Amino acid sequence: MDRLKDLVGVVTGGALGIGRATSLLFAREKAIVAVTDILDSEGTQLVREINASGGVAEYWHLDVAKEGDVKEVLGKIHKRFGKIDVLVNNAGMSGTNKPTHEVSEQEWDRLMAVNVKGVFFCTKHVIPYMKAGRRGSIINLSSIYGLVGAGDFPPYHASKGAVRLMTKNDALLYAADNIRVNSVHPGFIWTPMVENVAKQSDLGVKEFRKAIDTKHPLGHIGEPNDIAWGIVYLASEEAKFVTGTELVIDGGYTAQ
Repeated sequence: MDRLKDLVGVVTGGALGIGRATSLLFAREKAIVAVTDILDSEGTQLVREINASGGVAEYWHLDVAKEGDVKEVLGKIHKRFGKIDVLVNNAGMSGTNKPTHEVSEQEWDRLMAVNVKGVFFCTKHVIPYMKAGRRGSIINLSSIYGLVGAGDFPPYHASKGAVRLMTKNDALLYAADNIRVNSVHPGFIWTPMVENVAKQSDLGVKEFRKAIDTKHPLGHIGEPNDIAWGIVYLASEEAKFVTGTELVIDGGYTAQ
């Protein structure tokens, strides 16, 4: 219950899904949690829930696609708590599901602004705080689709592949500063984002979920906590010798 005791952790896209689960587990493990999102109602409700249960959390509105906002919010978080030990780059979007030749420049750029530039901006502006503290753990949410293709969502696949390589390169750049950088690669996890994809499917939500279940050798889709526990591990001292790695949590999807 104290694996992250006294660490200050920033979670982007923290209001729902994997970000919400991560924020809750961080608080349970005694971290101070800075929840950031563009979903203010959901984010503030989550913070109330954490604080009511004895945890410590505060909420900041943050659009990770805007560098000025990222710099300002991370500065406020650092000023409030005096340090930033962990950054979870979780904010992301699935984007459009069209063949590559039908994707518009605007659709491509919008997704890249969140999924790739968001990771870049947050990493860029947290690094000085971590260097000053001589420690840090940055955890980037990639995907199984940063490792393999699926013949759909071309911008999403490209973005998650970019996050994978950004992670490895930054791990090398900042290892001497005792800053670890790792990526997490979830299989299908039943989150609001995946549920929205299911709603757009011709199969309907129930049949879509059944179809996705069968793609995983363990026989079912994952839950947000399945990923959040992996993030807790990478944030903790248990992972002090882990950097530049890919933590795949996918029910066996990519083992096939």
